[in-house]
Amino acid sequence: MDRVIEKPRGLRRAHVPYIIAALLVASLVGWMFWGNHAETLCVDVRQITVATARRAEFKDYVRLSGQVMPIQVVQVAPEEGGIVTERVVEEGSPVRRGDVIVRLSNSALDLQILNAEAELAEKQNLLRNTQVAMQQDRLSNETERVQLDMDIQRRRRAWEQNERLYAEHLISREAWEQSREDYDLSRRKHSLVTQRLRQDSIYRSVQMEQMEDNLEAMRRNVVLVRERKQKLEVRSAIDGELGLLDVELGQSVAPGTKIGQINDLSDFKVQAMVDEHYIDRVRQGLPASFERDGHVYPLRLRKVYPEVRDGRFLTDFVFCGERPRQMRSGQTYYLNLELGRPEQAVLIPRGTFFQTTGGGWIFVLSSDGRTAHRRPIRIGRQNPQFYEVLEGLEEGERVITSGYEAFRDKEILKLSNIDK
Repeated sequence: MDRVIEKPRGLRRAHVPYIIAALLVASLVGWMFWGNHAETLCVDVRQITVATARRAEFKDYVRLSGQVMPIQVVQVAPEEGGIVTERVVEEGSPVRRGDVIVRLSNSALDLQILNAEAELAEKQNLLRNTQVAMQQDRLSNETERVQLDMDIQRRRRAWEQNERLYAEHLISREAWEQSREDYDLSRRKHSLVTQRLRQDSIYRSVQMEQMEDNLEAMRRNVVLVRERKQKLEVRSAIDGELGLLDVELGQSVAPGTKIGQINDLSDFKVQAMVDEHYIDRVRQGLPASFERDGHVYPLRLRKVYPEVRDGRFLTDFVFCGERPRQMRSGQTYYLNLELGRPEQAVLIPRGTFFQTTGGGWIFVLSSDGRTAHRRPIRIGRQNPQFYEVLEGLEEGERVITSGYEAFRDKEILKLSNIDK
């Protein structure tokens, strides 16, 4: 009778390879799900840009886009308002100082001139009448003074005769006293009238001076009003070119309204907008330059405008020497504005990595070039070509300068396709 042979239970040697394989698979799966492998990333070297840090002269400058402008622009604005009757000069035409550009008409100003002239004539007639009246009054006062002089002489002579008669007892004392009193009265009356005539003379002189001053003021007012009539002809203030004239025939123009501009073409300047990041370093007198047709033209920063708009502020540059030939208003030149003297420093080329790191760290390649490690650095100044590295890099080290968006959270990069 057959007997069933039972297989021995428990772990046998043949099972060990399978167990090890299962453990390895489980470890791999666990590392894939829970392992800290986010710090390392494999990157194709063909997809990045590598540059070498080098020690060289750092030129502290900023690149600006400048536009050629006339050295001076004068606004055209009439001092008197009116209706446009004639455009004497058209846009783009050369003008000389004093040339008529636009003629205006103003009926209200014409009426004002007539009123001022009529008022002046009325004041002149009033002054003449007053002068005649004062002359007649002066003659009356002189006649009165002459009569008083004659009266005092007669009374004095009568008193002197009565005094001799009274001494010979030929008249009474009362008659002598009356003649003496009449003489004293005439003298006092003469004194009072003389004072009044003196005061009247002073008053007439003051009154005449005031009237003469008023009349002179009215004459000047008439002259000014007539000059306003001349200002209806809008004239050029400088020699130059009429760059803009924004008026039409029959248009009503108010005083002080900008109707055009005159460009002074005796020289040119270059205007450029500068980022407000440099506002503390940009100052009057800094040198600048641009290259055209193989020649470098030097400039000097003449003016820094204080107002900041949309994160930028305006600057004016003037030429220090030779100007480019056939320079025109509106041309664009790319200027290099020097912010400081050149100095020796560790430099790396500009790259898009700065947008991610802000200059606080960078990936540095190992000596064999197969890995790149994240390293903190400190970047100082920058120009359109290079960054100045103050700390964290040595001359000759290689760094990744392309964008870090794909591995901004990595610590180590493994580079592939190095030999390709």
